[in-house]
Amino acid sequence: MKAIVARSISGALANLPDLNALAGDLDVLATVERTRDASHGDFASNIAMRLAKPARRSPRDLAAAIVAEIDRGNDISRIEIAGPGFINFYLSPEAFHRELESIIERGRDYGRKPALSEPRILLEFVSANPTGPLHVGHGRHAAFGATVGNLLEAAGYPVDREYYVNDAGRQMDILGVSVLLRLLEAQGVGVAFPSAGYRGEYIRDIAANYPGEIPPVTAAEITAGVPPDGGDDDKAAREAYVEALIDRARELLGPDAFNDLRQYSLEAIRADIEDDLCEFGVVFDTWFSEQSLEKTGRIDAALAVLEERGVLYRKDGATWFPATDFGDEKDRVVVRDNGIKTYFASDIANHFDKRERGYDYLIDILGADHHGYVARVRAGLQAMGYAADDLEVELVQFVTLYRSGKKMQMSTRSGEFDTLRQLRGEVGNDAARFYYVMRSNDQHLDFDLDVATSQSNDNPVYYIQYAHARVVNVFAKLAERSLSWDQDRATRTLGNLEAPQEKALMTALSRYPEVIELAAANRAPQHLVHYLRDLAADFHSWYNANKFIDDPDELRDARLALAAATRVVIANGLGILGVSAPDTM
Repeated sequence: MKAIVARSISGALANLPDLNALAGDLDVLATVERTRDASHGDFASNIAMRLAKPARRSPRDLAAAIVAEIDRGNDISRIEIAGPGFINFYLSPEAFHRELESIIERGRDYGRKPALSEPRILLEFVSANPTGPLHVGHGRHAAFGATVGNLLEAAGYPVDREYYVNDAGRQMDILGVSVLLRLLEAQGVGVAFPSAGYRGEYIRDIAANYPGEIPPVTAAEITAGVPPDGGDDDKAAREAYVEALIDRARELLGPDAFNDLRQYSLEAIRADIEDDLCEFGVVFDTWFSEQSLEKTGRIDAALAVLEERGVLYRKDGATWFPATDFGDEKDRVVVRDNGIKTYFASDIANHFDKRERGYDYLIDILGADHHGYVARVRAGLQAMGYAADDLEVELVQFVTLYRSGKKMQMSTRSGEFDTLRQLRGEVGNDAARFYYVMRSNDQHLDFDLDVATSQSNDNPVYYIQYAHARVVNVFAKLAERSLSWDQDRATRTLGNLEAPQEKALMTALSRYPEVIELAAANRAPQHLVHYLRDLAADFHSWYNANKFIDDPDELRDARLALAAATRVVIANGLGILGVSAPDTM
C-alpha cells in the first residue's frame, strides 16, 4: 500500500516539471513511511522537505504545490500538510479492502516480489567444523542463515545456500587420532586420552562403526617419545602431546591408513550434521569442501592472481599478503617458510572461487569471534580486482541455554554440551527456529527452555500459531453448521468492516510486504518475529470481541474474509521463519 502513496506523489511531480527535474533520481518510495499515530493518517512523506533546499522554497509551500497536483482516485480519502512540511495521507476504506482481496487471491505469494535474475547471492552459514555434533550455538547460525535466505528470496533475489566444510588442517588430525585411540581402547590398548582431543561419546560411536582395519599397535609403540600431556594447566604441553600422538599415528598406521580413518571420521560427522540440519528444515544447495581447494588447485590459482598483480612479497622465507595496504591491522602470511599454505590462503581462495563461480554478492554468516576475519578477506578480494563490498559478513553472537534457571555448559571437545538435536527434541523445531531469531544476531541470546516449551500466551510462537489455528477452527465450525463462505461474494461485503479493531487488523495485514522488504534489506528476521506477534495480538483482540458464525450473512462473509487474510499472512510469515502453521493446537 505504500506504493499507492508513492505513485500519487510521482504523478504529482510529473505535472510539476521544474520540481520533477530537481527530484532527479530521488527514490520517492523511500520518502514514504507509515505513521506512528493513526490520527496523522496512514502514511506520511517528507518529500517536500527533501526538495526544499534545491528548490529554494519553503517545505510547506512545496507540499501545497505537490498536494494540489495529486490525483486521489479511489485510494486516498484525505491529504493534510503537517508540521514543517510533511504530507499526511489518509487511505480510503476501499484501498484496504482491495488489499484484503489481494492477500486472499495471492495466497502464498502475498508479500513476495517478482524473481530477479541478479545479483546472484551466495549465502554461507553454519559451516561448523566437522569435529562433533552441532550444539545449540550452531543452531542459532542455522536458523538465522536459513531465515535470511528465505527473506532474500521473498524479496526477489536469487540465492544459493552453502555450507563450507572445514575438513582440512590440524583439527581433522586431532579428530582422526581421537577416533584411533577409542579404537585401540576397544581392543584393550590403553593410552592416556589427550586433553586436547575430542572426548564426546560420538567418538566411540564412530570408532565402533569404522569399517576399515588398523595394524596391531601397542600402547608402548604409540606413546614412544611422546611428551606428557599438560592438561588444562599447560597449553603448550597439551598441544605438544596431541601433536606427537598424531605423528606417531601416521608413522605406525602409515599416511594412507591414517588418512582413511580421518576421512571416515569427518564424513561420519558431516553426514550427521547434514541430517540434523535437514530435520531442522535447513537445507543447503552446496556442501563445499575446504580440501577441494587444494586438490583442484584453487589456492594456487588465487595466489597466482595475487602474484600476477604484484601484490605478494617475501620476508623471512615466507610469502606475505600486504593486508595493511587494504585496511587490515597487519600483513598476513599466505605461505609459511616450510611451504605450507596458511588458513588465510584458503580463505582468499574460497572467496575467489565463489566469485569465479559467478556469484555477484557474497554473504558469510559467522560467529562473533570472527570479527577480525572481515577486513582481511575483503582485502584479499580487493587485491584480486573485486570490490571489497562484494562481501558482507554478518556476525552471530553466542547463545546461553538455561534449563530450570540454570546455565548449561557447552564444549564440543569435552563432550559437555547440549546438542541442537537434543534441543529440538525438548522444545520442537518450531520453538527452536522461532526463538533463535527473536533477537538481532548481534545481540547475545538467552534461550529459556521453560518459556519455549510452555503452551500459553507467554510463549510467542504458541500465541502466533494459535491465531492461525483459530481461523481454521472458524471455517471448520462454518462447515459443521452447513454454512458456506464464497470468496467472490465476500469481497462485495467488505464495506461492513467498520469497527476500529477491524481497521487496525486490516492496517496490520497491509504492512506485511513492507516488513518482509525491511527484514530482508537489514538481514533482520526479528522484524518479522515482532510483526507476527503484534499481528496475532490484533487478531486475538478482534476475534474475542466478535461472534463470526452467528453474525448476519453479509457481516459474517466480510469478517471471514478478514480472518482468511489473517491466516494467509500468518502462514506466510511463519513459513519464512521455518515455523509451521498448525490447523489445531
